[in-house]
Formats: sequence, structure tokens, C-alpha cells
Amino acid sequence: MAAAITRGVVYVHSAPRALCPHVEWAAGRALGRAVNFDWRAQPVLPGAQRTEYYWEGPRGTGAELASALRGWEHLRYEVTEDAGLGTDGGRWMHTPDLGIFFAQTDTAGNVVIPEDRIRAAMESAGSDAFELHRELRVALGQAWDDELEPFRYAGEDSPVIWLHKVG
Repeated sequence: MAAAITRGVVYVHSAPRALCPHVEWAAGRALGRAVNFDWRAQPVLPGAQRTEYYWEGPRGTGAELASALRGWEHLRYEVTEDAGLGTDGGRWMHTPDLGIFFAQTDTAGNVVIPEDRIRAAMESAGSDAFELHRELRVALGQAWDDELEPFRYAGEDSPVIWLHKVG
């Protein structure tokens, strides 16, 4: 039986120019084929480059991509893997200051917080509403979103076009 195929996007929000070929090599190794990214200047961080790459592969490829890119000090990236029949998707975010964050996603791309994580947040917060709010922001990866948001807006002219066959 063939492995289920999924798809997603690698967003490299900022990478030093010298690191770009290494990022391509690491992504290609995770995908099992050579890749060529279309690098563009990242206006938020002068001297940095950014790119987006649409990928397809077996389930788990998103985790392999995120792991392959992990560890470079000056790299900001996100990897998404779409949810499929009977499986959650995933979203990995990485920043130099915060490291890596993972969250499950549903078919609409929304972050899904598991029941046990919500219960742990409630237990930790007790009756303190502000602490519950803080715990839920941690569970959603809010610090990563906050740091990456300016880099995302800088890419509104991105070359990725989503065309999915329907029906």
C-alpha cells in the first residue's frame, strides 16, 4: 500500500545569503529530490533573503523538513503540512530567539490545542484569568506568531499560488 501523499509550504522568512544554498540542500534532502528556491530580498531585515516553496510528499514530510532546517542560528521559518482524511496537519515555526514550536492543525489550517494541554493550562492557572490567558497564548505559539508576523507581511508579493483541483 502506498503512503498517503500530503502537501504543504516551506516559508523561509529570513536567511543570511550565505546560508541559502545550505537551506535548499537540507530541504532537498528531506524531500528526497533536489530543489531550487526563488530567493528574494527580505525588506524587514536588510541583507536577508526569503522564499516560499510548495511541496508534496508522504505524511510526515513536514516534520522532516522542519527538522532538516532546525539548528541554524539566524534562520526564521515555518513549515506547514495539510491535514488529510483521518490525520491532523501540522505547523512548525522557528525563530533564532525562541527555537522551534509545533502545533497540530485542522483541515482549515487552524491550530488545534489537545484536551490535555487545555486541562493543564486550567490547572496551572487556577482561578487566575490572566494566567489562563498566558497559558493559552503559550499553547497557541503566540510568541512565535508575534515575532514572525512582520516577516510574513513582507512577503505579500510571494510567488506561491494555491491551485487545488476540486471534485
